[in-house]
Amino acid sequence: MTTTFPDQAAGVPPAPAGPAATQVRQPPARWARRLLRGRESDQPWVRPALLALLTATALLYSWGLGRSGWANAFYSAAVQAGSTSWKAFFFGSSDASNFITVDKPPASLWVAEIFVRLFGLNSWSVLVPQALEGVAAVGVLYATVRRWFSPGAALLAGAVFATTPVAVLMFRFNNPDSLLVLLLVLGAYATVRAVENASTRWIVWAGVFVGFGFLAKMMQTFLVVPAFALTYLLAAPAPLRRRIGQLLLAGAAMLVAAGWWVAVVELWPKSSRPYIGGSQNNSVLNLIFGYNGFGRLNGNEAGSVGGMGGAGGTGGRWGATGLTRMFNSEMGGQVSWLIPAALILLIGGLAFGWRAPRTDRTRAALALWGGWLLVTGITLSLAQGIIHPYYTVALAPAIGAVIGIGGTGLWHRRGQFAAALLLAMALAATTAWAYVLLSRTPSWHPWLRPLVLLLGGAAIVALILSLVLSVPLARRAAVVMAAVSIVAGATGPAAYAVATASATHTGAIPSAGPTGFGGPGRGFAGGGWMNGFTGGGFAGGSTPPGTSPGGPAAQGGTAGLAGGFGRRGGAMFGRTAGGLGGLLNAGTPSAALVTALRADAGRYIWVAAAVGSNSAAGVQLATGDPVMAIGGFNGTDPTPTLAQFQEYVSQRKIHYFMGGGGMGMAMGGGQPSGTASAITAWVQQNFSQTTIGGTTVYGLTTPAG
Repeated sequence: MTTTFPDQAAGVPPAPAGPAATQVRQPPARWARRLLRGRESDQPWVRPALLALLTATALLYSWGLGRSGWANAFYSAAVQAGSTSWKAFFFGSSDASNFITVDKPPASLWVAEIFVRLFGLNSWSVLVPQALEGVAAVGVLYATVRRWFSPGAALLAGAVFATTPVAVLMFRFNNPDSLLVLLLVLGAYATVRAVENASTRWIVWAGVFVGFGFLAKMMQTFLVVPAFALTYLLAAPAPLRRRIGQLLLAGAAMLVAAGWWVAVVELWPKSSRPYIGGSQNNSVLNLIFGYNGFGRLNGNEAGSVGGMGGAGGTGGRWGATGLTRMFNSEMGGQVSWLIPAALILLIGGLAFGWRAPRTDRTRAALALWGGWLLVTGITLSLAQGIIHPYYTVALAPAIGAVIGIGGTGLWHRRGQFAAALLLAMALAATTAWAYVLLSRTPSWHPWLRPLVLLLGGAAIVALILSLVLSVPLARRAAVVMAAVSIVAGATGPAAYAVATASATHTGAIPSAGPTGFGGPGRGFAGGGWMNGFTGGGFAGGSTPPGTSPGGPAAQGGTAGLAGGFGRRGGAMFGRTAGGLGGLLNAGTPSAALVTALRADAGRYIWVAAAVGSNSAAGVQLATGDPVMAIGGFNGTDPTPTLAQFQEYVSQRKIHYFMGGGGMGMAMGGGQPSGTASAITAWVQQNFSQTTIGGTTVYGLTTPAG
């Protein structure tokens, strides 16, 4: 007999006896009725509750979406390019003339570019795809949990996921993480379907979904593979030899789904495709295994910027690392609200099902989602390379699923001492940690802290009294206590989620919640990000450690632009005079500059060139014409060489060079050098300088003198 949580069997058909079992296909009309009505065994409130959850999620992710403008202009410019050039579409180029690609695979751009081709280029057509991906991810998570567990468990899982602050942030923003999360949840759904009857088809689909996730954000997608593979290996109702063979087949499907684009790019002649942004040798393999791969783990990322060592000397080049990283001031408010409860419920659920048969579904589900949570969380916690707080969105589906499965399972066992004690511990941990997180923003709605304590304390007292007095709660009283417990746990993250949805988010590194790095999406004032930059961050004239106001040291000899950050620290994190932008934010060029660049634009391959992708992105979005991003995102990619740039200029392919973006730096030691500084010095020496709308420009068709 299978040992499961009592809610597992509610409305769920028993698992087939073996791999030979077949599924009966439903007629289309019946399938449509089931979609609208739900399962025949469901109570009438279930489907309306699901529709309400999805509707509320859609509103949370889309309301006032246009206020963020281009959001991450780096990717928005690439979408603009891909919507006008199919070559730029395929490669993920930053500009329609295909000089350089973004430093990620192009799958997330493809979705937005299709929307732009259909509806035109504007903020909504760029950002709505991410919101739709978020709603779809919540729906798929519900469907995945619901296959084996009760509607309450599935709804709770979906609600926790939807209101995680960092999920609200990323599904309102045009970074690749939104598509990545959707594909990973689809992979989990396929794994669950495969486990039910040892289905080769579904486990292969799981590999395909994970593989396509690679085309969204490369090697981060593989963090879920151990959990998926272990779950199938342990729980699928088939002989071990067959399970191993099926996993090998799924692995092959994953490699094909992930590798076809890589193979095409590597085999394509380099002379007729754009440079691979983020690489140091124009190879996508270098990008995969270096900057976006093992470099994220060991901190050895050639061409990256930042990285001065962890605060207090603990950690890698990009911040203090350790098992508590998900709870620190940068990560905690993004995702950690329910992690303590999830860990307690995970341990409790596995303990109750420890002696269950191998194919026990509750244990399999907890292994899948718990493995996802632990492997991804530990990796992000210990990685010494570039790890931004919004990467934690990958934890949100697993947290939601563990809370939904483990919470409802222990709730149905609350008459047992161990289950009630674990529930009380989870609720106490959630309440205490929410109080701590809310205390980090003491001036923001201070009444929330006592409210959370009151609600959580009342639920804990009621639960303990019912346990100590051995008096079963009446049905209505139990429902009230469950509702109070959920509200107590959801108040903090839901408040942060609403604050996130109400804020404007722009730049490369957005932040969820009411404050974060100087406010949601407002840069880095007052933060300790970028590996222990302490004190006041970079706002208001501070200078990063190890740099000089005239220009920081370059790393690896790949770049370095005279002028560096700019004297006010704004060139790196904010916007410079003239609207060129900096490392993490694009600017808005003046009307005079746009007019000048558009004049005779058809005669040039690039209307202008600038160091760094964000310096180029804002201008490109304003003019609609290609702008060359020298050195790629960081300004540190070794392209073009000085000789190549001189050839472009001699062939009159570039009209203007825009200076003053303060890009091309890499901090960490050595002397400024590299292609960006060489090109800048050559332009300054050989072409006349003028100022248009507050921006310094050099006309590359009119030599000095």
